[in-house]
Order: sequence, then structure tokens, then C-alpha cells
Amino acid sequence: MGGRSLFQNREYADKDRNAAELFMKAADAEGLKRIIYLGALGEKGEELSEHLRSRAEIADILSSGQAAATVLRAAIIIGAGGASYEMLRYLVERLPIMVCPKWIETKIQPIALQDVLAYLVGCLFNQETAGRAFDIGGPDILTYREMMQQYAEARGLARRLILTVPVLTPLLSAYWVDLVTPISSGIAHPLIEGMKNEVICKDNSIETLIPVHKTPFREAVRIAYSQEKSGPGVTGF
Repeated sequence: MGGRSLFQNREYADKDRNAAELFMKAADAEGLKRIIYLGALGEKGEELSEHLRSRAEIADILSSGQAAATVLRAAIIIGAGGASYEMLRYLVERLPIMVCPKWIETKIQPIALQDVLAYLVGCLFNQETAGRAFDIGGPDILTYREMMQQYAEARGLARRLILTVPVLTPLLSAYWVDLVTPISSGIAHPLIEGMKNEVICKDNSIETLIPVHKTPFREAVRIAYSQEKSGPGVTGF
């Protein structure tokens, strides 16, 4: 079970909670043995965005039943058609000059879609991952500013001029994204809100159980762009 039901901020958490609880009731009734859930990176705490709190809550619900749950926690997934990747792509490709809030300096550890799939399949065939939670990420820890500039470099675009202002709130940033990208507000707004939180791997124990050759960020961008041009991608990340 994975993915993110991103509706309006006040709705998606309740909808996801209800869906997870119904899923667990059905799973227990049918005697399901394993659950593998792809959630989001982010430390628990009062400062965590509503979106990231919701991901943590869903992981707790899916770990509460009879089935042995494996929880994978990822930050931005770089893959064709994914919401986070598409938002990054449209911003960088359409705006040679950007005015951004202070979250532009927040650290993040993006991961290539093919690496996520490798971890998911690896968990399915490795019983030692059952009943555990793991952080997964790529080899690069970047700020959002660095990620935008490296995206431009990977695509052969000129270096972007990124200006930082202290008064641009996450809500104003979300409306700005609405104007520049085709990403729906129900998806973009929770993602923007979550950008205030640092999302990097704190636990790398999965590397001893499932060795994955981690794809560098620039290479992940080139692969995603190539796949997007050749056909429809995987959506919803």
C-alpha cells in the first residue's frame, strides 16, 4: 500500500486516516501477512507540516494490525509524472528568475524513482524487513536552492537567479505555484507546506539488508526527463 491522497489541507488527512483504518480492518479479516507502505520522511513533532504528520499517522495505523508492516520513508521522488518532480520541473524550466521564501535553504534528500522501486521489491523478498521502518534516500543531500540549480544544469539550462525574501509565506508560495505549474492546488499546497521541514535520512540501516546503487540527483533528472518524453510516467509521488 502506498501513495498519497492529497486533497485540500483540511480534508486529505481525514480521508487518508479513514481509508487506512478500513484497509486494516479488511487486512486483519483476511489474514494478510505483509504490508509495505511508502510514506514520507520527516521527524515527528509540533513543527511538522500537516501533510508530513498525516504520513506518519498512516504509517502508525498500518503498523497496528496483525500483518507485519514495512514502512519506507522517502523525501521527493524524482520520476516522470510524479507531483513533486513535476512541480520542480515547471518552476525551473519556466522561471529563469525566482523569488522564494526562506524554505529555499531547507535541506532535502531526493531519491530516484527507480531506486524507490528497487527498495520496494527488495522489501517484498526480504523477510528481515518485516515489522520495521526505514528511511530511504539518494546519495545527495541538497537545499531546495541547490536542487533547482542542479536540475537546470542537468537539463542544460542557464543558471537560475533565485532571490530570497523573508515575508513570502507557504500559502503565498502555493498560490504562486498555482500560477506557474499545472499541478492542482490540492496536491501543491500540502507539498509546499512540507518544504519548511528538513527531510533527510536519519537511519541508513536498510542499506545492509537491501543494497541499492543510488542514483545521483542529476542522473535521476535526466532519466525522468527522458522517460517523460518517451511516454506517460508514474503519477502520485
